[in-house]
Amino acid sequence: MLFAKPLGDLIAQLEKLPGIGPKSAQRLAFHLVRQPDDDVRILSEALLKAKLAIRLCERCQNISESSICGICADSRRDGTTICVVADPKDVAAVERINEYRGLYHVLHGLMSPMDGIGPEDLKVRELIARLGEVTEVIVATNPTIEGDATALYLAKLLKPSGVKVTRLAHGMPVGGELDYADSATLHSALEYRREL
Repeated sequence: MLFAKPLGDLIAQLEKLPGIGPKSAQRLAFHLVRQPDDDVRILSEALLKAKLAIRLCERCQNISESSICGICADSRRDGTTICVVADPKDVAAVERINEYRGLYHVLHGLMSPMDGIGPEDLKVRELIARLGEVTEVIVATNPTIEGDATALYLAKLLKPSGVKVTRLAHGMPVGGELDYADSATLHSALEYRREL
């Protein structure tokens, strides 16, 4: 055994976090045990408080402290447009640009047949239940195989209801140079071009 059991247990728990490998877990664990007791207690209380206080918004499935999140409760938002994202962090990314004024719907994942994740594992039924006054659903999933599969599934599912289904364009980044772009990015940029 390389470490005392309590430290080894802490390292093992930290390794379970996304993006944390064995070395990072060790570094974090050693950092935590060197911190003052009050700082560690405040961190552990913040973890427990977040776990106990956070729930899913009944409408959009975003994380919230109350049954309806602040975005869904905001009467100034456009209730005829829903932007569908994979994760709550994607809501924050779209909100940062301060351009979109509609509502959101969080799927909590993407379809991935290889991982056994189908539409029944996502918050798709909850999206369908919200379509009443909606005229457009913007699918804002990542341009990956899973994101594309989810977008195509949603388009096929929603179009018969008369709702306009759009997808975020992807292609050249702002400030990017053509000679540095890969062929898939250039292909996408050309395919999703728009009239000037």
